[in-house]
Amino acid sequence: MCVGYFWHDFTQTPVYFANSAEALLQQVVGQNFIDQFAYPILEEIHQQVIGHIGELFNAPDKCELIGTATVGSSEAIMLGLLAHKFTWRRQREQTRQPSDRPNIVMGNNVHVCWEKFSLYFDVPSRVIPVETNQCILTADQVAKEIDENTIAVSCVLGNTYTAQLDEIANINDLLLSVKQERGWDIPIHVDAAIGGFITPFAHPELQWDFRLEQVKSINVSNHKFGLVYPGMGTLLFRDRSVLPEELVFDVSYMGNVLSNYGLNFSRPSAMVLLQYYNFLRLGKAGYRQIVLETLEKAQALESKLLATGYFETVSDSNYLPILVLRLKHPYAHPTFAVELSQKLRERHWVVPSYALPLTTNTIQVLRLVVKQNWTFDMIELITKDIEEIMTCY
Repeated sequence: MCVGYFWHDFTQTPVYFANSAEALLQQVVGQNFIDQFAYPILEEIHQQVIGHIGELFNAPDKCELIGTATVGSSEAIMLGLLAHKFTWRRQREQTRQPSDRPNIVMGNNVHVCWEKFSLYFDVPSRVIPVETNQCILTADQVAKEIDENTIAVSCVLGNTYTAQLDEIANINDLLLSVKQERGWDIPIHVDAAIGGFITPFAHPELQWDFRLEQVKSINVSNHKFGLVYPGMGTLLFRDRSVLPEELVFDVSYMGNVLSNYGLNFSRPSAMVLLQYYNFLRLGKAGYRQIVLETLEKAQALESKLLATGYFETVSDSNYLPILVLRLKHPYAHPTFAVELSQKLRERHWVVPSYALPLTTNTIQVLRLVVKQNWTFDMIELITKDIEEIMTCY
């Protein structure tokens, strides 16, 4: 697979090519992604998108990167974990050890699709209660739960609850020590649904990806900050050897022989093509500028909301353009956050309110996702609306 020539750094200021993208969407809306016999260029573009993202996630040169586009991150996570389950079972059978009691280790800060995998594919989960307000999984917590039957450890690059990053590098170091001392080769699957298209541009020095030896698979949601329309995720394996061959089906009834690895068969091709279009039009420089500008707006909004005196932050806008806010005393009662969310909805702001998954305390928060189309006028407007609502209490 070719990796390395896709990221063209454009020197002009990036603009949003919405009209061109929508025109392209109209041209390809009827093309089935799986029908490579009718549309042979689709698979070539698909592989270039995979290689492009693999380069972004620092796939090792010595490894043979492999991956697939999926219908969102939920399918990507389930496919990645299925591969780890089959690999674990094969290794156990080869050494004549029991292979009927797999488990997966995760924090209770994960997306619901992790729980679905555990139930749908009969892999009991060892769910670790997060203890801090940041809702992150730590290496010390993981060390207490893993054993020889652990098929994988979940690490999240920006969890849904607080947008904080798990201790991925520390967990990797722990698993390397365990492999050396006890012979348990436990992989990490990184759920980079939220942070996968932000962190490489804003904090390229942060090691969370394939630079870490035990990170064997990563998923990302292209329809979040990959800047495509809803309906696309991507799953990457650091090396072809991580994906068991028995999970790949060779299908001949589409007109030629194609290899298929996925829970879905027929699906739209449009988002894969539009992702490729964005890669070509924006390049690294364009994505970097969009990411940095989005983070700047998130930080500006955070500063203004903190200045009102009503909030304290649970998130960290230096890493992701997501604000998770907790109302301060005397407004800290959970019902105030729910009411504020409802009042903002009446003014056409979608600001969800929910409780953090803590076992020792109940903390109700509000979450604002700052997207690339936010403007500083919008920041002023939502701050004004919040101040007007709060003065009524």
